[in-house]
Amino acid sequence: MIELEGLPELVDPVLIAAFEGWNDAGEASSGVIAHLENEWKAEPLIALDPEDYYDFQVTRPIVEMGDGLTRSIVWPTTRLSLARPPGLERDVVLLRGIEPNMRWRGFCDELVGIAHELGIELTVMLGALLNDSPHTRPVPIVGSATDDGLARSINLELTRYEGPTGIVGVLQHAFGAAGLRAISLWASVPHYVAQPPNPKATLALLRRVEDVLEIPVPLGDLVEESRAWENGVDELASQDSEVAEYVKELEERKDAAELPEASGDAIAAEFERYLRRRDTDTGDQ
Repeated sequence: MIELEGLPELVDPVLIAAFEGWNDAGEASSGVIAHLENEWKAEPLIALDPEDYYDFQVTRPIVEMGDGLTRSIVWPTTRLSLARPPGLERDVVLLRGIEPNMRWRGFCDELVGIAHELGIELTVMLGALLNDSPHTRPVPIVGSATDDGLARSINLELTRYEGPTGIVGVLQHAFGAAGLRAISLWASVPHYVAQPPNPKATLALLRRVEDVLEIPVPLGDLVEESRAWENGVDELASQDSEVAEYVKELEERKDAAELPEASGDAIAAEFERYLRRRDTDTGDQ
């Protein structure tokens, strides 16, 4: 357990977390944390001791070159940083980690202890999975929550998945068992275009984070990158008749399953985001 001394006093902090690896198809969820760290100028807060949770023959350290011939070793671990977004009357703790190789229960206990120490009561877990979703349609976001009211407040489609899980599912359960409100948001990444990055899925997760925080989140170049990604996949699919036919089949299946009320909820959510952004732009003038 790391020593938690000299930490700043936080204002009603919320934790947003993502892990590289099994939980991170297309690097969509870790991409959210990287984006927010950059946009909100997050400052390093805590790093867990990697000796306790990682097998360095499986998750190897990285050597980096500095000035001249100097070298440094970057050890794989889980790091927390602090952001103070403008317009949000609370602090945000961003967690970016690598799924641990061992001692998951101890890993979760340590993060629960850190959350309690920092005064965190709400945690947002992010993940991405491979699915048979067409790349031409909006990215489906499903999830689960320890608080039904929280899920309803953002019109989250709740998953009833049963089966193998990753550290995102285990840590969400640990947060809930410790009395913290925890919600998970999962983006569906097309399995036929799984290679990272996937800016469209990252953008979809960011918009749902925006719904939870109830403030506009800076999108940077993600909107343009998302369009470019989709256009690139369109071009690749058009060069292979079998892939193009498969995408068309997925589109038809998706459109047939789309419920009118679900589409209405999506339109309402997008309108609420528009109003938040308009209010923020007006306030900046």
